[in-house]
Amino acid sequence: MLLEQRVGYGAKPWLAYYPAGVPHQVEVPVRSLVEAFDEATVKYARNRAVVFYGRAIRYEQLRDQADRFAAALADLGVRRGDRVALYLVNSPQFIIAYFGALKAGATVTPISPMYTSVEVRHQLEDSGARVVVCQDILYENVMKSGAAVDHVIVTGIDEYLPLTARLAGAGGLSRRRWGRAGPAQLASRPERAALRWQSLLEKYPPRPPEVRIDPKQDLASLPYTGGTTGQPKGVMLTHYNLLACHLQTRAFWPALQEGQEVSLAYLPFYHIYGQVVVMLGGLLQGGTLILFTTPDLEDILYAMERYGVTLFYGVPTVYELLKEHEKTGRVDWKRLKLLTCGADTLHETTVRDWERRTGCRIHEGYGMTETSGVSHATPLGRIKVGSFGVPIPNVSAGVVSPDSDAWVGVGEVGELILSGPNMMQGYWNRPEETRLALIEIDGERWVRTGDLVSMDEEGYFYFHDRKKDLIKYKGYSVFPKEIEAVLYQHPYVKAAAVVGVDSPKVGQLIKAYVVLQPEARGKVSEQEIQAYCAERLAPYKVPRVVEFRGELPKTDVGKVSRRELREELQEEAM
Repeated sequence: MLLEQRVGYGAKPWLAYYPAGVPHQVEVPVRSLVEAFDEATVKYARNRAVVFYGRAIRYEQLRDQADRFAAALADLGVRRGDRVALYLVNSPQFIIAYFGALKAGATVTPISPMYTSVEVRHQLEDSGARVVVCQDILYENVMKSGAAVDHVIVTGIDEYLPLTARLAGAGGLSRRRWGRAGPAQLASRPERAALRWQSLLEKYPPRPPEVRIDPKQDLASLPYTGGTTGQPKGVMLTHYNLLACHLQTRAFWPALQEGQEVSLAYLPFYHIYGQVVVMLGGLLQGGTLILFTTPDLEDILYAMERYGVTLFYGVPTVYELLKEHEKTGRVDWKRLKLLTCGADTLHETTVRDWERRTGCRIHEGYGMTETSGVSHATPLGRIKVGSFGVPIPNVSAGVVSPDSDAWVGVGEVGELILSGPNMMQGYWNRPEETRLALIEIDGERWVRTGDLVSMDEEGYFYFHDRKKDLIKYKGYSVFPKEIEAVLYQHPYVKAAAVVGVDSPKVGQLIKAYVVLQPEARGKVSEQEIQAYCAERLAPYKVPRVVEFRGELPKTDVGKVSRRELREELQEEAM
């Protein structure tokens, strides 16, 4: 029986539904991201690499700046294998520092601009970063963190804005989302001298150090997991891992033309989705990134038409907001080559409303930090609502029992495991967690994702929930996502989240947190929500407790954080 189940996944039924021109396997050369970047900057030297609020930066200029920064880092003592932290909003500086650090032989560890000084301290100390490049509006957080780093390099987004934008006031661009104070704080903390970004680039010539990089061994990026289910962990990704994911993803979309595509770069680069799919995906193919510090809908909709955007990478919250925006109808969405969604579950109500508003369908994808950003995508033109698609080239996928390595049958729910050249090397300084995440079956190394999924007979995968979020009620396994999907169908529910509350009698009670539409607040009762669920769910799945909220805690990419809700419950119980 186990052999038959393995054959179900091992036969890779999804290959039969690959679009024309998509290879089953992609050759991944053993080369570094530095080599790939330099090749693109030579081939497309005069092309626009980035447009930042009206200012265009060509590939040759981007390389010149990265080379200068690499030379500066080398003179500051950064050597092969050292970590350089990027505490930056989306900006040309992020891109330049990213490739400059790689050219110096360093590993980049991006930090969320939303992090507090306590969280910044954890990542700086855990990663052992020697240098941190930070936004001027975030400098105080670095100071407050007290982390021992050798150098702090400070920069402001105004340094790359066109004159008109600088005169209009650059500070507002960053404060739209990050909400920090302005750059005047620089002079207020004299106990640690900060190096200025522009001064370094002006001081050093574009002559990066000669560093030998081993693509399969040397880490290019050390991103930290989002912490939705626990303490963030550093994920070790080599140059080879990231280049492989880029090439695998590109191969899945053969209609995309090298040197021709224009994409919106509003998804945060510190997050693996924005870093690999958007930033690397655009720049290593000679495309143009229309770069934004924050996902402002007005800016996004204007840029769609102004720059002839051909690719749109989104997350569920952005689609949810855009489908209601008054100016969404002004964009000809049908002319896009690709419209995708990732990072979280896309609810069917959002899909339905989006298609009705724009006439376009959204292709979903799936990935994790541990998979370098992508492992699955929906075949172009063959969407199954509720599915996040099929494995991309070079990726093997299967479903096993959450409590063992035994394969479960096709159509049954279990834990998703993945294998391929884009899979992580392990967790930074976490040998035990690495041992639990990386397993070997039949001589092949797999990554346990912690996600509960199922696969249909055509090889399409469906997300059910996170293993850590599964609720056990009177011996029944209850998936919060299933209940949330029902809640989202309620005409007066704007947002919802479901968690388990420890109970000695039943194991866990089901609790629903509900955000009502503004016009319904104070008019819909807990009993009405429960009655609505009772009509659509088995009795044991109906929430025993309903709590109304004005908003729900979210991660930096807009994903509802059940972890924070559970932590609240734990604090209340103490």
